[in-house]
Amino acid sequence: MTTVVLADDEALLRKAMAALLPLEGEITVLAEAEDGEEAVEATLRHRPDVLVIDLEMPGLDGLGAVAAIRRARPDQVILMLTRHARPGVLRKALKLGVQGFVSKSAEPAHITSVIKTLHEGKRWIDPDVSALAVVDDCPLTDREVDVLRETREGYSVADIAAQLHLAEGTVRNYLSNAMQKTQTRTRHEAARYARERDWL
Repeated sequence: MTTVVLADDEALLRKAMAALLPLEGEITVLAEAEDGEEAVEATLRHRPDVLVIDLEMPGLDGLGAVAAIRRARPDQVILMLTRHARPGVLRKALKLGVQGFVSKSAEPAHITSVIKTLHEGKRWIDPDVSALAVVDDCPLTDREVDVLRETREGYSVADIAAQLHLAEGTVRNYLSNAMQKTQTRTRHEAARYARERDWL
């Protein structure tokens, strides 16, 4: 029996997975989480064999949650669900030790088999995820993407600086570079432009 914690802010998808995964194989869902903070808390409390986590969540996103979990549980096996796999995001997730990537549109039977594969100590990246990740037309650096992602959440420059452990001047420089590269006038326009092109 493989135990999992499911973290996804889309309630319908999360509930469907929680119901379907046990039907597809010997899987027990220990807990569900609807954002990054809950994912960290549930994973540390329940210690699942595999954490199945969505990349994009409000507040603390999938990568932020994985980083926090890694600090407390370095050996936690993690399967990341994603719709858009930007190369920078994929690289960052792999650096954090994420063992698997599956498209959110995958069949429950496929997700179940990948969970089993990861639990056996192997890795898995869906072909459509890796294909998306190879096509890199994003001119932004990883740090510029980070500050735009925080901008999208509505944070001020001071909040972003605190959130990313950077100086406010550094954040302004990243935002200014991002605005130049996207040829936009405000940081919010830059964030929207980047979001529309799946760069965030």
